[in-house]
Amino acid sequence: MLFLLTRVNTLSLVHQQVPCMPTKRPTQADVARAAGVSRATVSYVVNGLANSQVSISRTTYQRVQAAITELEYHPDARAQSLRSGGATNTIGLLLPDMHNPFYWKIASGVEQEAQNAGFDLLLFSTSLNAEREEHTLRALARRQIDGLILNLTFPGRISEALKLLARRHNPVVILGKPVPNLDAVEVKPGYQEHAHEIMAHLFALGHRRIGFIYGLVNQEIDAGRLNAYREALQMFGLPMDETLVDRCGATLADGYRAAHRLLACKPRPTALISLNDLLAIGALRAIHEQGFTVPRDLSIVGFDNIDMAAYLHPPLTTVHYDANAVGHEAVKLILARLKEPERPVQVIQIPTHLMLRASTGPVLES
Repeated sequence: MLFLLTRVNTLSLVHQQVPCMPTKRPTQADVARAAGVSRATVSYVVNGLANSQVSISRTTYQRVQAAITELEYHPDARAQSLRSGGATNTIGLLLPDMHNPFYWKIASGVEQEAQNAGFDLLLFSTSLNAEREEHTLRALARRQIDGLILNLTFPGRISEALKLLARRHNPVVILGKPVPNLDAVEVKPGYQEHAHEIMAHLFALGHRRIGFIYGLVNQEIDAGRLNAYREALQMFGLPMDETLVDRCGATLADGYRAAHRLLACKPRPTALISLNDLLAIGALRAIHEQGFTVPRDLSIVGFDNIDMAAYLHPPLTTVHYDANAVGHEAVKLILARLKEPERPVQVIQIPTHLMLRASTGPVLES
Protein backbone atom coordinates (compact mmCIF):
# COMPACT_ATOMS: atom_id res chain seq x y z
CA MET A 1 0.00 0.00 0.00
CA LEU A 2 1.42 3.37 -1.04
CA PHE A 3 0.04 6.54 0.43
CA LEU A 4 1.20 10.12 0.00
CA LEU A 5 0.01 13.36 1.54
CA THR A 6 0.40 16.34 -0.75
CA ARG A 7 2.17 18.23 2.03
CA VAL A 8 5.52 16.61 2.93
CA ASN A 9 7.31 17.35 6.19
CA THR A 10 11.02 17.14 5.34
CA LEU A 11 12.03 17.59 9.00
CA SER A 12 11.07 13.96 9.65
CA LEU A 13 13.67 12.87 7.08
CA VAL A 14 16.38 14.86 8.82
CA HIS A 15 15.50 13.34 12.18
CA GLN A 16 15.92 9.86 10.74
CA GLN A 17 19.41 10.65 9.52
CA VAL A 18 20.80 12.55 12.54
CA PRO A 19 20.20 11.05 16.00
CA CYS A 20 18.94 13.69 18.39
CA MET A 21 16.80 14.15 21.43
CA PRO A 22 13.10 14.55 20.61
CA THR A 23 11.96 18.16 20.71
CA LYS A 24 8.77 19.31 22.38
CA ARG A 25 6.02 20.07 19.90
CA PRO A 26 5.03 23.76 20.21
CA THR A 27 1.56 24.33 21.62
CA GLN A 28 -0.99 27.11 21.40
CA ALA A 29 0.16 28.23 24.85
CA ASP A 30 3.71 28.66 23.47
CA VAL A 31 2.37 30.73 20.58
CA ALA A 32 0.32 32.84 23.00
CA ARG A 33 3.39 33.61 25.15
CA ALA A 34 5.50 34.50 22.08
CA ALA A 35 2.79 36.80 20.70
CA GLY A 36 1.85 38.31 24.07
CA VAL A 37 -1.82 37.35 23.72
CA SER A 38 -4.22 34.94 25.38
CA ARG A 39 -4.43 31.29 24.34
CA ALA A 40 -8.04 31.90 23.32
CA THR A 41 -6.88 34.53 20.81
CA VAL A 42 -4.45 32.04 19.28
CA SER A 43 -7.25 29.46 19.04
CA TYR A 44 -9.49 31.97 17.23
CA VAL A 45 -6.75 32.66 14.67
CA VAL A 46 -5.78 29.00 14.16
CA ASN A 47 -9.40 27.87 13.73
CA GLY A 48 -10.32 30.67 11.32
CA LEU A 49 -12.70 32.42 13.69
CA ALA A 50 -10.83 35.74 13.81
CA ASN A 51 -13.10 38.57 12.58
CA SER A 52 -15.73 36.13 11.38
CA GLN A 53 -17.03 35.28 14.84
CA VAL A 54 -14.52 37.09 17.10
CA SER A 55 -13.18 40.60 16.51
CA ILE A 56 -9.34 40.73 16.56
CA SER A 57 -7.25 43.72 15.49
CA ARG A 58 -5.04 43.40 12.41
CA THR A 59 -1.92 44.06 14.53
CA THR A 60 -2.81 41.25 16.97
CA TYR A 61 -3.63 38.89 14.10
CA GLN A 62 -0.26 39.57 12.43
CA ARG A 63 1.57 39.10 15.75
CA VAL A 64 -0.04 35.68 16.23
CA GLN A 65 0.77 34.63 12.67
CA ALA A 66 4.39 35.71 13.11
CA ALA A 67 4.66 33.63 16.29
CA ILE A 68 3.13 30.62 14.54
CA THR A 69 5.73 30.91 11.78
CA GLU A 70 8.66 31.45 14.13
CA LEU A 71 7.76 28.49 16.37
CA GLU A 72 6.74 26.30 13.38
CA TYR A 73 3.47 25.55 15.14
CA HIS A 74 1.14 23.08 13.41
CA PRO A 75 -2.34 22.35 14.80
CA ASP A 76 -2.99 18.76 15.90
CA ALA A 77 -5.18 17.35 13.13
CA ARG A 78 -6.77 14.77 15.42
CA ALA A 79 -7.70 17.38 18.01
CA GLN A 80 -9.11 19.66 15.31
CA SER A 81 -11.13 16.75 13.97
CA LEU A 82 -12.69 16.09 17.37
CA ARG A 83 -13.49 19.76 17.92
CA SER A 84 -15.14 20.05 14.49
CA GLY A 85 -17.25 16.92 14.89
CA GLY A 86 -14.92 14.72 12.82
CA ALA A 87 -14.07 17.11 9.99
CA THR A 88 -10.42 17.00 8.87
CA ASN A 89 -10.54 18.92 5.57
CA THR A 90 -8.93 15.86 3.97
CA ILE A 91 -10.07 13.81 0.98
CA GLY A 92 -8.66 10.35 0.33
CA LEU A 93 -8.04 9.08 -3.21
CA LEU A 94 -7.36 5.42 -4.00
CA LEU A 95 -5.85 4.61 -7.41
CA PRO A 96 -4.86 1.20 -8.79
CA ASP A 97 -1.57 1.97 -10.55
CA MET A 98 0.80 4.88 -10.04
CA HIS A 99 2.93 3.95 -13.08
CA ASN A 100 0.24 4.95 -15.56
CA PRO A 101 0.07 8.70 -16.36
CA PHE A 102 -3.67 8.36 -16.89
CA TYR A 103 -4.19 7.97 -13.14
CA TRP A 104 -1.93 10.91 -12.39
CA LYS A 105 -4.29 13.08 -14.45
CA ILE A 106 -7.17 11.91 -12.27
CA ALA A 107 -5.11 12.73 -9.18
CA SER A 108 -4.29 16.16 -10.60
CA GLY A 109 -7.96 16.95 -11.13
CA VAL A 110 -8.82 15.78 -7.61
CA GLU A 111 -5.99 17.84 -6.09
CA GLN A 112 -6.93 21.02 -7.99
CA GLU A 113 -10.59 20.86 -7.00
CA ALA A 114 -9.77 19.88 -3.41
CA GLN A 115 -7.31 22.74 -2.97
CA ASN A 116 -9.83 25.21 -4.34
CA ALA A 117 -12.19 24.07 -1.58
CA GLY A 118 -9.51 24.20 1.13
CA PHE A 119 -9.01 20.43 1.40
CA ASP A 120 -5.82 18.36 1.53
CA LEU A 121 -5.40 15.20 -0.54
CA LEU A 122 -4.32 11.83 0.87
CA LEU A 123 -3.29 9.54 -1.99
CA PHE A 124 -3.20 5.74 -1.91
CA SER A 125 -2.11 3.19 -4.53
CA THR A 126 -2.70 -0.56 -4.43
CA SER A 127 -0.61 -1.69 -7.45
CA LEU A 128 -3.50 -3.69 -8.93
CA ASN A 129 -3.33 -6.09 -5.97
CA ALA A 130 -6.57 -7.48 -4.51
CA GLU A 131 -5.21 -8.02 -0.99
CA ARG A 132 -3.74 -4.51 -0.85
CA GLU A 133 -6.98 -3.01 -2.08
CA GLU A 134 -9.04 -4.73 0.61
CA HIS A 135 -6.49 -3.93 3.33
CA THR A 136 -6.35 -0.28 2.27
CA LEU A 137 -10.13 0.09 2.29
CA ARG A 138 -10.36 -1.38 5.78
CA ALA A 139 -7.60 0.96 6.95
CA LEU A 140 -9.40 3.92 5.40
CA ALA A 141 -12.56 2.98 7.28
CA ARG A 142 -10.63 3.64 10.51
CA ARG A 143 -9.11 6.98 9.45
CA GLN A 144 -10.48 10.46 10.04
CA ILE A 145 -11.09 11.49 6.41
CA ASP A 146 -13.98 13.66 5.25
CA GLY A 147 -14.54 11.82 1.97
CA LEU A 148 -13.11 9.07 -0.21
CA ILE A 149 -12.71 8.72 -3.98
CA LEU A 150 -12.15 5.13 -5.05
CA ASN A 151 -10.96 3.77 -8.39
CA LEU A 152 -11.51 0.10 -7.61
CA THR A 153 -9.90 -2.85 -9.35
CA PHE A 154 -11.68 -5.71 -7.56
CA PRO A 155 -15.12 -4.35 -6.55
CA GLY A 156 -16.57 -7.87 -6.30
CA ARG A 157 -13.95 -8.94 -3.77
CA ILE A 158 -14.15 -5.96 -1.47
CA SER A 159 -17.91 -5.61 -0.97
CA GLU A 160 -17.61 -6.10 2.81
CA ALA A 161 -14.95 -3.39 3.06
CA LEU A 162 -17.23 -1.05 1.09
CA LYS A 163 -20.10 -1.76 3.49
CA LEU A 164 -17.78 -0.91 6.39
CA LEU A 165 -16.98 2.43 4.73
CA ALA A 166 -20.65 3.14 4.09
CA ARG A 167 -21.48 2.60 7.78
CA ARG A 168 -19.18 5.49 8.67
CA HIS A 169 -21.50 7.82 6.74
CA ASN A 170 -18.56 9.58 5.09
CA PRO A 171 -19.08 10.47 1.42
CA VAL A 172 -17.67 7.86 -0.97
CA VAL A 173 -17.40 8.37 -4.74
CA ILE A 174 -16.66 5.51 -7.14
CA LEU A 175 -14.68 6.13 -10.33
CA GLY A 176 -15.89 3.77 -13.03
CA LYS A 177 -18.80 1.35 -12.97
CA PRO A 178 -21.28 2.57 -10.34
CA VAL A 179 -21.75 0.64 -7.09
CA PRO A 180 -25.24 0.55 -5.50
CA ASN A 181 -25.98 3.39 -3.04
CA LEU A 182 -22.76 5.30 -3.78
CA ASP A 183 -22.13 8.39 -5.92
CA ALA A 184 -20.03 7.72 -9.01
CA VAL A 185 -18.23 9.26 -11.97
CA GLU A 186 -18.14 7.03 -15.04
CA VAL A 187 -17.05 7.52 -18.63
CA LYS A 188 -19.52 7.02 -21.48
CA PRO A 189 -19.36 5.46 -24.01
CA GLY A 190 -17.33 2.71 -22.34
CA TYR A 191 -14.69 0.27 -23.50
CA GLN A 192 -17.10 -2.06 -25.29
CA GLU A 193 -18.61 0.62 -27.49
CA HIS A 194 -15.19 2.00 -28.38
CA ALA A 195 -13.81 -1.48 -29.13
CA HIS A 196 -16.51 -1.80 -31.78
CA GLU A 197 -15.76 1.71 -33.09
CA ILE A 198 -12.02 0.99 -33.31
CA MET A 199 -12.62 -2.30 -35.08
CA ALA A 200 -14.93 -0.58 -37.57
CA HIS A 201 -12.22 2.04 -38.22
CA LEU A 202 -9.52 -0.60 -38.78
CA PHE A 203 -11.84 -2.80 -40.85
CA ALA A 204 -12.61 0.17 -43.14
CA LEU A 205 -8.86 0.62 -43.63
CA GLY A 206 -8.57 -2.98 -44.84
CA HIS A 207 -7.19 -4.61 -41.68
CA ARG A 208 -8.21 -8.22 -41.06
CA ARG A 209 -5.43 -9.54 -38.78
CA ILE A 210 -5.75 -7.36 -35.71
CA GLY A 211 -3.72 -8.14 -32.60
CA PHE A 212 -4.65 -7.23 -29.03
CA ILE A 213 -2.14 -6.26 -26.32
CA TYR A 214 -4.12 -7.30 -23.26
CA GLY A 215 -1.91 -5.86 -20.56
CA LEU A 216 -3.14 -6.47 -17.03
CA VAL A 217 -1.36 -7.58 -13.88
CA ASN A 218 -4.26 -9.95 -13.19
CA GLN A 219 -6.21 -11.17 -16.21
CA GLU A 220 -9.35 -11.51 -14.08
CA ILE A 221 -9.45 -7.76 -13.46
CA ASP A 222 -11.37 -6.84 -16.57
CA ALA A 223 -12.32 -9.79 -18.76
CA GLY A 224 -14.97 -7.51 -20.25
CA ARG A 225 -12.34 -5.76 -22.36
CA LEU A 226 -11.21 -9.03 -23.92
CA ASN A 227 -14.86 -9.95 -24.51
CA ALA A 228 -15.39 -6.60 -26.24
CA TYR A 229 -12.49 -7.42 -28.60
CA ARG A 230 -14.01 -10.84 -29.34
CA GLU A 231 -17.46 -9.37 -29.95
CA ALA A 232 -16.05 -6.73 -32.29
CA LEU A 233 -14.25 -9.41 -34.33
CA GLN A 234 -17.46 -11.40 -34.57
CA MET A 235 -19.44 -8.35 -35.60
CA PHE A 236 -17.19 -7.88 -38.63
CA GLY A 237 -17.02 -11.56 -39.50
CA LEU A 238 -13.40 -11.99 -38.42
CA PRO A 239 -12.20 -15.23 -36.75
CA MET A 240 -10.95 -15.20 -33.17
CA ASP A 241 -7.26 -16.13 -33.31
CA GLU A 242 -5.86 -16.63 -29.80
CA THR A 243 -2.29 -16.24 -31.11
CA LEU A 244 -3.12 -12.59 -31.79
CA VAL A 245 -3.97 -11.93 -28.12
CA ASP A 246 -0.93 -11.27 -25.94
CA ARG A 247 -1.74 -11.48 -22.24
CA CYS A 248 0.99 -9.44 -20.61
CA GLY A 249 1.62 -7.14 -17.67
CA ALA A 250 0.76 -3.45 -17.38
CA THR A 251 4.11 -1.67 -17.88
CA LEU A 252 5.88 -0.03 -20.82
CA ALA A 253 8.25 -2.99 -20.97
CA ASP A 254 5.29 -5.38 -21.14
CA GLY A 255 3.89 -3.53 -24.15
CA TYR A 256 7.33 -3.62 -25.77
CA ARG A 257 7.70 -7.39 -25.29
CA ALA A 258 4.09 -8.08 -26.33
CA ALA A 259 4.58 -6.27 -29.65
CA HIS A 260 7.75 -8.27 -30.35
CA ARG A 261 5.84 -11.52 -29.78
CA LEU A 262 2.86 -10.48 -31.89
CA LEU A 263 5.06 -9.36 -34.77
CA ALA A 264 6.64 -12.83 -34.79
CA CYS A 265 3.27 -14.38 -35.73
CA LYS A 266 3.02 -15.84 -39.25
CA PRO A 267 1.37 -14.10 -40.93
CA ARG A 268 1.91 -11.06 -38.73
CA PRO A 269 -0.91 -8.71 -37.73
CA THR A 270 -1.38 -5.52 -39.73
CA ALA A 271 -2.83 -3.64 -36.75
CA LEU A 272 -2.55 -3.72 -32.97
CA ILE A 273 -5.06 -2.59 -30.35
CA SER A 274 -3.52 -1.83 -26.97
CA LEU A 275 -5.41 -1.89 -23.68
CA ASN A 276 -4.01 1.56 -22.90
CA ASP A 277 -1.62 4.21 -24.24
CA LEU A 278 1.23 3.19 -21.92
CA LEU A 279 1.37 -0.27 -23.48
CA ALA A 280 1.05 1.24 -26.96
CA ILE A 281 4.11 3.43 -26.34
CA GLY A 282 6.16 0.37 -25.42
CA ALA A 283 4.82 -1.40 -28.51
CA LEU A 284 5.85 1.49 -30.79
CA ARG A 285 9.49 1.02 -29.85
CA ALA A 286 9.33 -2.69 -30.66
CA ILE A 287 7.68 -1.95 -33.99
CA HIS A 288 10.42 0.49 -34.99
CA GLU A 289 13.16 -1.87 -33.80
CA GLN A 290 11.86 -4.53 -36.16
CA GLY A 291 12.12 -2.11 -39.06
CA PHE A 292 8.43 -1.41 -39.54
CA THR A 293 6.94 2.02 -40.11
CA VAL A 294 3.70 3.18 -38.51
CA PRO A 295 1.18 3.36 -40.10
CA ARG A 296 2.58 2.24 -43.48
CA ASP A 297 3.41 -1.29 -42.29
CA LEU A 298 1.41 -1.51 -39.09
CA SER A 299 -1.38 0.52 -37.45
CA ILE A 300 -1.72 0.86 -33.69
CA VAL A 301 -4.48 2.17 -31.40
CA GLY A 302 -4.42 2.94 -27.68
CA PHE A 303 -6.87 3.95 -24.94
CA ASP A 304 -6.89 6.88 -22.47
CA ASN A 305 -5.28 9.72 -24.52
CA ILE A 306 -2.55 10.48 -22.00
CA ASP A 307 -0.70 13.74 -22.67
CA MET A 308 2.27 12.20 -24.47
CA ALA A 309 0.03 10.33 -26.96
CA ALA A 310 -0.27 13.48 -29.11
CA TYR A 311 3.51 13.99 -29.15
CA LEU A 312 4.62 10.54 -30.28
CA HIS A 313 5.94 9.90 -33.77
CA PRO A 314 3.47 9.35 -35.25
CA PRO A 315 0.79 10.75 -32.91
CA LEU A 316 -1.29 7.93 -31.45
CA THR A 317 -4.88 7.16 -32.43
CA THR A 318 -6.59 6.61 -29.09
CA VAL A 319 -9.80 6.91 -27.12
CA HIS A 320 -9.98 10.23 -25.29
CA TYR A 321 -10.93 10.08 -21.60
CA ASP A 322 -10.86 13.43 -19.79
CA ALA A 323 -9.19 12.07 -16.66
CA ASN A 324 -8.71 15.55 -15.22
CA ALA A 325 -12.46 16.21 -15.44
CA VAL A 326 -13.13 12.87 -13.72
CA GLY A 327 -11.08 14.07 -10.75
CA HIS A 328 -12.80 17.45 -10.61
CA GLU A 329 -16.30 15.96 -10.74
CA ALA A 330 -15.48 13.40 -8.05
CA VAL A 331 -14.49 16.13 -5.57
CA LYS A 332 -17.61 18.13 -6.41
CA LEU A 333 -19.70 15.07 -5.52
CA ILE A 334 -17.85 14.73 -2.20
CA LEU A 335 -18.43 18.39 -1.33
CA ALA A 336 -22.10 18.23 -2.29
CA ARG A 337 -22.59 15.11 -0.17
CA LEU A 338 -20.90 16.78 2.82
CA LYS A 339 -23.36 19.68 2.56
CA GLU A 340 -26.40 17.49 1.93
CA PRO A 341 -25.86 13.94 3.28
CA GLU A 342 -29.36 12.72 2.39
CA ARG A 343 -29.36 13.84 -1.26
CA PRO A 344 -30.20 11.15 -3.88
CA VAL A 345 -27.32 9.09 -5.27
CA GLN A 346 -25.65 10.90 -8.17
CA VAL A 347 -23.88 9.36 -11.19
CA ILE A 348 -21.94 11.84 -13.33
CA GLN A 349 -21.04 10.76 -16.87
CA ILE A 350 -17.92 12.06 -18.61
CA PRO A 351 -18.11 11.81 -22.43
CA THR A 352 -15.42 9.94 -24.38
CA HIS A 353 -14.60 9.74 -28.06
CA LEU A 354 -12.24 8.07 -30.51
CA MET A 355 -9.46 10.48 -31.49
CA LEU A 356 -8.08 9.63 -34.94
CA ARG A 357 -4.42 10.47 -35.42
CA ALA A 358 -1.60 9.38 -37.70
CA SER A 359 -0.85 5.96 -36.13
CA THR A 360 -3.60 4.26 -38.15
CA GLY A 361 -3.68 3.96 -41.93
CA PRO A 362 -4.76 1.69 -44.79
CA VAL A 363 -3.25 -1.74 -45.39
CA LEU A 364 -0.77 -1.64 -48.26
CA GLU A 365 -1.49 -4.06 -51.08
CA SER A 366 1.12 -6.82 -51.22
